[in-house]
Amino acid sequence: MKTSNKFTLARIVAAPILFILYFLPKWLGLADGSQAALILSAVLIPLLAAAEITDYFDGHFARAHGEVSDFGKMFDPFADVFLHLSMFTCFVFTGFMHPALYVLILYREFSQNFLRMVAAKSGTAIAAKKGGKIKTVFYVASCFVALIQNFLLRSGLAAAWATNMAAFNVAGNVVFALCVALSYISFADYLKSFGGVLKDAAE
Repeated sequence: MKTSNKFTLARIVAAPILFILYFLPKWLGLADGSQAALILSAVLIPLLAAAEITDYFDGHFARAHGEVSDFGKMFDPFADVFLHLSMFTCFVFTGFMHPALYVLILYREFSQNFLRMVAAKSGTAIAAKKGGKIKTVFYVASCFVALIQNFLLRSGLAAAWATNMAAFNVAGNVVFALCVALSYISFADYLKSFGGVLKDAAE
């Protein structure tokens, strides 16, 4: 496997690990404020950061080593979505993300995936566009906001900062709402550029 694709694969491997670690305090019945709950919730932040950094390295190595390929153009956004939807699933089940926002993002990502599949069958690999990259940046930011919320809850600090947490929760949902808006704006851009592929395939 090419070096660039190995970095991409790392995000896919990281997704279930982060998912398990996120819910482990609940599954083990650890009380909020306990040392174990604090450690498990704190370690999620650097682990996610490490996973997100691979998104830079896969592109860097692909360009530096001449490894840019149609497979990589599809594998990279797939790994991003795989990781971020895994994290969003964590957040919606723990109340940090509104279910309606989650479902809207699911609709967008499945639609985008369908567009990529149809385009690939027609011999066209859809690489990430600028709008899609901006959307991904907000996906990443929203994940860290929710992980900080989770840390404050698991550490027991949320109880002491009740007023601040209320504002933090509002801010978190605003970021997720921006994710939804940007995801649909970018999808509209993809449809504008590649909608013809869908039209030709449907005829």
